[in-house]
Amino acid sequence: MLHLPELHERPVEDCGEGKFITSSTRMDFPATQPKPAADGKIIYYPPGVKEITDKITNDEVVKRLKMVVKTFMDMDQDSEDEKQQYLPLALHLASEFFLRNPNKDVRLLVACCLADIFRIYAPEAPYTSHDKLKDIFLFITRQLKGLEDTKSPQFNRYFYLLENLAWVKSYNICFELEDCNEIFIQLFRTLFSVINNSHNQKVQMHMLDLMSSIIMEGDGVTQELLDSILINLIPAHKNLNKQAFDLAKVLLKRTVQTIEPCIANFFNQVLVLGKSSVSDLSEHVFDLIQELFAIDPHLLLSVMPQLEFKLKSNDGEERLAVVRLLAKLFGSKDSDLATQNRPLWQCFLGRFNDIHVPVRLESVKFASHCLMNHPDLAKDLTEYLKVRSHDPEEAIRHDVIVTIITAGKRDLSLVNDQLLGFVRERTLDKRWRVRKEAMMGLAQLYKKYCLHAEAGKDAAEKVSWIKDKLLHIYYQNSIDDKLLVEKIFAQYLVPHNLETEERMKCLYYLYASLDPNAVKALNEMWKCQNMLRSHVRELLDLHKQPTSEANSAAMFGKLMTIAKNLPDPGKAQDFVKKFNQVLGDDEKLRSQLELLISPTCSCKQADVCVREIARKLANPKQPTNPFLEMVKFLLERIAPVHIDSEAISALVKLMNKSIEGTADDEEEGVSPDTAIRAGLELLKVLSFTHPTSFHSAETYESLLQCLRMEDDKVAEAAIQIFRNTGHKIETDLPQIRSTLIPILHQKAKRGTPHQAKQAVHCIHAIFSNKEVQLAQIFEPLSRSLNADVPEQLITPLVSLGHISMLAPDQFASPMKSVVANFIVKDLLMNDRSTGEKNGKLWSPDEEVSPEVLAKVQAIKLLVRWLLGMKNNQSKSANSTLRLLSAMLVSEGDLTEQKRISKSDMSRLRLAAGSAIMKLAQEPCYHEIITPEQFQLCALVINDECYQVRQIFAQKLHKALVKLLLPLEYMAIFALCAKDPVKERRAHARQCLLKNISIRREYIKQNPMANEKLLSLLPEYVVPYMIHLLAHDPDFTKPQDVDQLRDVKECLWFMLEVLMTKNENNSHAFMKKMAENIKLTRDAQSPDEPKANEKLYTVCDVALCVINSKSALCNADSPKDPVLPTKFFTQPEKDFCNDRNYISEETRVLLLTGKPKPTGVLGTVNKPLSATGRRPYIRTTGSETGSNISVNSELSSSAGNRSREQSSDISETGVSENDENPVRIISVTPAKTEPVKNKEINSDQATQGNSTERGKKRPATASGTENIHQKPEEKNVDETGPSLAAKTRRGRPPKPEPQGATAKNEETSKPPVRGRKRAAVSQESPGSLEAGNAKAPKQQDTAKKPAAAQRQIDLQRSQVLGSDGDSLLEIDSSPEYSQNAMDLFKACGSSQEDTEDTEIAEGGFLKV
Repeated sequence: MLHLPELHERPVEDCGEGKFITSSTRMDFPATQPKPAADGKIIYYPPGVKEITDKITNDEVVKRLKMVVKTFMDMDQDSEDEKQQYLPLALHLASEFFLRNPNKDVRLLVACCLADIFRIYAPEAPYTSHDKLKDIFLFITRQLKGLEDTKSPQFNRYFYLLENLAWVKSYNICFELEDCNEIFIQLFRTLFSVINNSHNQKVQMHMLDLMSSIIMEGDGVTQELLDSILINLIPAHKNLNKQAFDLAKVLLKRTVQTIEPCIANFFNQVLVLGKSSVSDLSEHVFDLIQELFAIDPHLLLSVMPQLEFKLKSNDGEERLAVVRLLAKLFGSKDSDLATQNRPLWQCFLGRFNDIHVPVRLESVKFASHCLMNHPDLAKDLTEYLKVRSHDPEEAIRHDVIVTIITAGKRDLSLVNDQLLGFVRERTLDKRWRVRKEAMMGLAQLYKKYCLHAEAGKDAAEKVSWIKDKLLHIYYQNSIDDKLLVEKIFAQYLVPHNLETEERMKCLYYLYASLDPNAVKALNEMWKCQNMLRSHVRELLDLHKQPTSEANSAAMFGKLMTIAKNLPDPGKAQDFVKKFNQVLGDDEKLRSQLELLISPTCSCKQADVCVREIARKLANPKQPTNPFLEMVKFLLERIAPVHIDSEAISALVKLMNKSIEGTADDEEEGVSPDTAIRAGLELLKVLSFTHPTSFHSAETYESLLQCLRMEDDKVAEAAIQIFRNTGHKIETDLPQIRSTLIPILHQKAKRGTPHQAKQAVHCIHAIFSNKEVQLAQIFEPLSRSLNADVPEQLITPLVSLGHISMLAPDQFASPMKSVVANFIVKDLLMNDRSTGEKNGKLWSPDEEVSPEVLAKVQAIKLLVRWLLGMKNNQSKSANSTLRLLSAMLVSEGDLTEQKRISKSDMSRLRLAAGSAIMKLAQEPCYHEIITPEQFQLCALVINDECYQVRQIFAQKLHKALVKLLLPLEYMAIFALCAKDPVKERRAHARQCLLKNISIRREYIKQNPMANEKLLSLLPEYVVPYMIHLLAHDPDFTKPQDVDQLRDVKECLWFMLEVLMTKNENNSHAFMKKMAENIKLTRDAQSPDEPKANEKLYTVCDVALCVINSKSALCNADSPKDPVLPTKFFTQPEKDFCNDRNYISEETRVLLLTGKPKPTGVLGTVNKPLSATGRRPYIRTTGSETGSNISVNSELSSSAGNRSREQSSDISETGVSENDENPVRIISVTPAKTEPVKNKEINSDQATQGNSTERGKKRPATASGTENIHQKPEEKNVDETGPSLAAKTRRGRPPKPEPQGATAKNEETSKPPVRGRKRAAVSQESPGSLEAGNAKAPKQQDTAKKPAAAQRQIDLQRSQVLGSDGDSLLEIDSSPEYSQNAMDLFKACGSSQEDTEDTEIAEGGFLKV
């Protein structure tokens, strides 16, 4: 054997030349013999292995090395002799020949040998040179790359190599090397690079053992080594090699305690010190934190406080990055970071209010995951989401909705009622995108939890309000909102793709569970769709007519009307014109459309028609076709997707089951009675829109069964359905006819008043021999009238009135004797009973005496009789108007015997005023109504009774908005400025806005209207208003500043709305009208100087207001106004009136002076005193508070917008709608600083005061001894000085009956003219008993702290701005939320006769 030196003393290459002889090969060596090694060691090869040198072939080397590998593999550490024997061979295998051998098999075998050598000689390695050790381990590391290919024939040897290294922990030897980090980095990178999905768990385990031993047994982990691990967590690398990510993940979990300080140091360097150069991974710190947290939160124990520091960075982008990171950390499913690190959680929540929009947006997006994964954090998130739901940024408000809805769809229990409330609120957002998201989100929740009942009854109950809320949105003005509600109804509330029975069941119980306002909205939706169908039908009829100029004009007007019912009416006009052109050219398309809108079209046919029309209009080359989308909108609105004959039959069957008690009413959450009544109401509404679908014997048999039921409402609805749908009963269904006639006769004679009305109208509508039928009712009823039994009079009077109206030619003459001999003399002019003297101004219907109810119906009968005749040849109308005027002058007590109660007098005043207004709707009677009678009628809107004012205003608006009343009656709303209740003023203002907009729109859409501008143009209300205010009984002294201030308030109440826009130079036009009036005389009393002075004074106040509010009023008027001759004389040629009737000082006071004080109004049902009406006692500061608006000057635009806030109810008092008694406020007098749009309580009256401003002052009227105050408020100081009584209005003084004394004694009563003015007292009209149909709803919740709960969504009817402000200020404050519905109700187009006091289903009104 050849003797070799130690490898570290002499490299093997430097050995001497010689010859090595093997059994198989002879290799020649140089002649020089090798020198013995210094230590005399000789290389021993295993038995059968010949010497391995560079002189033999690679195959031979491999062959010999395999035997060597086998030998080392079989050796163990205890074989000391063999270890010593093969030590030279071990040193030889580490020579450069082997370490740098180009043959990979050779390198692999050598590496295996070296690994076994480390195992055998452990713990001491046979290699002592640090450089050699480094070379060896780098060599071994390079060989580990062979692990990558598991299909390689050598893979088992590579695995053996890995297993050996991991088992022995061979790399731990490197800890003694100075540059061991290079070896470790290379090893880690190699292992992470070779790991793949073809490796089994053992490979991964050995890799982990190998790397974890290095980390855990070393002195620390350098940044470079840490980078080699962390780089596998970066998303880009993670996606490239998922196995490397998993390996790093498990490695970090295993070494968490050791490696955590190194990780903390890294993040400290980058996050806190900003040293991004310490690592190439610095730019990925947030990704790394996220992954490390997911692996084990303990890896980041020291890092989290650093994130709190970064959350407060001045750099918005940096905060955004941290927020994104923490959102993932807090929101991950198994994270408990929020509970473990509360300071960081609170700091993170603060970012919801970050000034940087993207940060707030990211915070909101996080909330969805957090709600779904951590329901326990919902309470923390709610308040922040509430603020963000009012964020100025549309995208953030939108994402708040998405966040809540996404969590709610996952599990409804994840979102509390408050979160759902935010979405509810956003349905009124000013941005369409936000509103749409909120509405669609709520619809999806409703369908999932209510319709499909996926989470049980509790969840369904939680979101049961959604159906009402969504339908309430139909009251919004935006056509987009309406179309979306229709879409939601068809897809989510009552899915149109259900089978007929299931669909009708869904509709049946939905209708039964809706609130009244939602029912009105749904009815309105059907009515609007039906109206649009009629427009399309009329358009198709025009296509059938010959082409002409008139036809083209009519067609154009119809197209414009249709376009208004589609989104974006501007663009829709072009598309509708194009569609109309296509209809004209394509007869088949026209026939399809005719089938779609025909009354007999079934739901299935409608679906086919819509698809066919869409197919014909589709353009394959144009994927996005706006024209087709617009046509689809039109088709969806007019297609009968829910109701057809089959559907009506299914509804009737459902109702029959409810009647029989076999339906699932209780399971659906409604009582059988409610289901039956709602079912009849539903059928009644559908009878208007789909009358043809009812025509079947089965349906009518069921309705006859309903007529026999005891429920009056059910029978009434059934009669109305017959009235609407029974036109063919007489010819097609004689059996139904023979059964129906006696029932109708019985209802007309002995049914309820409403049943009697419907029965008469039904007979008139569906029978050909109606004259005979009506005579059979009229004659016995007219003969049996008996005023001594008033409770049996009401129904006959209703029937007789409607008969005389429907058939005037037959019954006008016989009715005249009934009117003269019975109605007037026997009934109206006699008081047979004595009313209850309880001091109330209003009582519920059930508490009104039968005699008064009969008198009210008698007044209505007079009106219906006259409306039927439509002429005044017999002068009956004059007599009736005088009678009605006398009733108003006598305050409702026509006999003046003081036997009638105050509440009954209120009923009769309302009936008389409404009757005059009803007669004014007929031109022949409007002409004979004198100015005095008109003024008496107008003063009803200032009646002392709240309900009289409320109902009269509703009736007035309802008639005006349909253009049924002359324009002069719109001037009556100016008097509402004197109403002491803020909600009534707000309602009146909205009525004015609605009326003015309808009239202006009507003029635009109807060119012929220009010929009738005097009766249509809203600005022409100004002369009527000036004349009405000049004759206001409160306006007695033309120079009295307080009275002039009242006049100014009334004028501005109307002018503010008229002057919103200066259309066609309307400001100058109104100014010209006021100037022209000063050139005329008062036609009512032309020769009375005082009357004319009052008229001119009001004109000057109007001019003062107009000049102060508009710089454009000085322009020339575009036209010379025409003044109504009924109120003003023709101007005299030589008459010049340039006198100023108000002084400059008064002018300044009117424009800049403080508004007059106003007392606190309490609750509803007590007498409201009026200025000049009754003597009163001044109340002290302890009795009454007032609200003083310190900014009501006309010069303040903000004050103008909220003018109604002046002279208002105190916010600390009780609303007039409440049943609770008035709260007496004591406020110390103090000087108030001007505060914009605020109302400040002040001491209204002190004992030292001797005068009071205006009409809305506290006073104690006759009958107020029954005031119900709270116990602690009863002891009101009554020692204030009594003031002298002012004059009453109009009529001569009446002697007081003996004993008629009040708590505050009344002095002599000056004349009065038929109006009890509303004024502030210690009582308000709110203590109305339940059951009063005409009174406002009781506000039991008014005392609750949450005003939003008091203000239902429909009543708000406003589009919220980004931060909750109103965009459309219909009524944005809770103070008058109750009566916001008045506007909607008054706007509603009744499906019943217009004289009804009942407000029918609300809706859009057709002019």
